[in-house]
Amino acid sequence: MLFRCQPGYELHLERELRPLGLAMTDNGGGWLQTPDTAADISDLCFAHAALLSPQEITGESVNALAARILDHFLESARAERFETPWPLVFDCAATPDGLGRRAAAVEKTFTALLRKRMSRVARLATPPNRISSFPPSTPQPLPSSPQSFSPFPPRGLFVCFTGFQRAHVARERISHGQRRMADDPLAPSRSYLKIEEAYGILGREPAAGETVADLGAAPGGWSYSAAKRGARVIAVDNGPLKAGALDNPLITHLREDAFRFDPTTSPAGGKAPADWLFCDLVEDPRHVLENIILPWLDRRWCRRYIVNLKFGRTDPIALLKEVRARIPTARVRHLYHDREEFTLVG
Repeated sequence: MLFRCQPGYELHLERELRPLGLAMTDNGGGWLQTPDTAADISDLCFAHAALLSPQEITGESVNALAARILDHFLESARAERFETPWPLVFDCAATPDGLGRRAAAVEKTFTALLRKRMSRVARLATPPNRISSFPPSTPQPLPSSPQSFSPFPPRGLFVCFTGFQRAHVARERISHGQRRMADDPLAPSRSYLKIEEAYGILGREPAAGETVADLGAAPGGWSYSAAKRGARVIAVDNGPLKAGALDNPLITHLREDAFRFDPTTSPAGGKAPADWLFCDLVEDPRHVLENIILPWLDRRWCRRYIVNLKFGRTDPIALLKEVRARIPTARVRHLYHDREEFTLVG
């Protein structure tokens, strides 16, 4: 299998895979390879995606690579019928420089060749973020378990370049939901991108009329994200709000300590449970776990939660193991927009 992750976190992923009996055989910037296995890899934290049973294809030129990828696709799809949109993904590792342009050139040539051979099939090829079984106005139902989450159809064509002359090609991929998000000029901070990405992991987002308690809110990226959807937000932080969160009529700013905030006694706290708990504090992760996340869940003060835990000064794999043991229903992901932290949703 070929696993994709955020560049720089390959060894964290390797440590997460090791207890599953998966030994790393090769790696590079943003990827690592292991033997195929029957182990359950559907709920990993540091893996953004996994290509199943990939075939390595080499070629010295763009045309050679595109032709060999097409041959592989046609042979593997010989007995298949394409009636609905199917995902076509060309991806590349973080290094070397210019590899992204190489992947784009091969994709363009491959698509042109596919149109000549199978024009109807080529017309159905679609980027996966445009494939959805849900109408745009319909909230996505929360999967019954983390293992059931998969935003992509089961079969497509997934190509990952790990060098200018080498690509790994698979017909199946397990995705863990991470993806790059578009920024908003009114967003107060980069953290806005994390909460926008986390909605996709959970399968839900705040709705008009819902209530959100945002602990450690300043400068307000997460509060702004909820308010722009019509939710009413209690933003708890001694620091100031900025940009689109400042003076927002749907955001009530409480200059309080997030660890002391009690939604059942605060005049502005509303009625517990809140529909959402947001928490993105630059604090010791176990302090946040013990004094915010577990109490809020035990007391049923929220219906859903999105929480970031910073692991910069602690062992991330040990922390991940502890979180999964204490909150077994949580879905934990190292997001595309996360740094030395991971995100819990549930």
